[in-house]
Amino acid sequence: MVAVGDADFPRTRLTHTLEVAQIGRGVGAALGCDPDLVETACLAHDIGHPPFGHNGEMALANLAAGCGEFEGNAQTLRLLTRLETKVPGAGLNLTRASLDATLKYPWPAPARPARGPAGVPGREVPAPSKFNYYADDAAVFDWIRQGAPGRRRCLEAQVMDWADDVAYSVHDLEDGLHAGLITLARLHDPAERDVVAQVAQRSYVAPGSTGAAELRAVFDDLLALECWPRSFDGGPDSLAALKNLTSELVGRFCVTAQDATRAGCGDARLTRYACDLVVPPVQRLECALLKACAAHYVMTREGAAAAQARERELIAGLAATVQIGAPRTLDPVFRPAWEAAASDAARRRVVIDQIASLTDISAIAWHRRLCRSPAPY
Repeated sequence: MVAVGDADFPRTRLTHTLEVAQIGRGVGAALGCDPDLVETACLAHDIGHPPFGHNGEMALANLAAGCGEFEGNAQTLRLLTRLETKVPGAGLNLTRASLDATLKYPWPAPARPARGPAGVPGREVPAPSKFNYYADDAAVFDWIRQGAPGRRRCLEAQVMDWADDVAYSVHDLEDGLHAGLITLARLHDPAERDVVAQVAQRSYVAPGSTGAAELRAVFDDLLALECWPRSFDGGPDSLAALKNLTSELVGRFCVTAQDATRAGCGDARLTRYACDLVVPPVQRLECALLKACAAHYVMTREGAAAAQARERELIAGLAATVQIGAPRTLDPVFRPAWEAAASDAARRRVVIDQIASLTDISAIAWHRRLCRSPAPY
């Protein structure tokens, strides 16, 4: 598997976001949602992700344990309403409906037991449960959710969430096949299918909701669809066949959700809290199985765990160096917040915001520049 910046084929956070926006806009329009509203939510859905994605999220969650946690979705809300500088103090100054549509998890961080000092080697903690706002962003969250029914998500947020699942499950499969890490021969091996089904059951299906036998049967039926290519060698014919597979799977996941939602909610224009998105259980399981393919063959490939450990080490080292040298080591846009911070926790949050604003490549470059040592990445 190529590293970030070494080739152009594998999806990046940007290309994934554009694909989510395309899928979400189409599904939303079919249901009667404002397509611009859904597209806005889709374009924003990953903007809070730090360097190295969910692995970086784990590293920053460890560093932010004493200043209100870190979570990519909560960081998205913080960026949209506070950190982006289009309107000082209001972020991008989006409408209430637009911001509500970005909320995948409209609740705060769960209570945590007391822990040791953040950032101590050997005390890494798992990424926190999903949530959408930090304590110091509660006021804007309350404004967004004014009149909303409890923790229920608006339809546009549900469409965005399903578009995200569809995009990354299908496109990770495509990337894995293109890279040779997933092969059609493996997918047609009964023993391999059993392993993938077990990964799906363990990581992507609600506990106790689906048995291994049911997952295996769904996997068998999915792989029996006529859209699967017979082979893949990277040539033009097989690339075309792979693109056709991608299109067919995306269409399958979108159309079944549209039809099921219409069957339950009628033909009226569906927006906001008028209806919930209905995704058939079989398509939920098919999506989980595709995610499990990438998890099993790509994310846990030989050397992946060591590379991820180096990424977390890079983030921890960079954060420590930035904090020691702040405000000089901060981008100018973050320096006023540092100067205004009234506590160590508030200053740590500024450092977290700075690190989270970087891309993979810029984080590596910052580490080389500030730490004056070879990056562990």
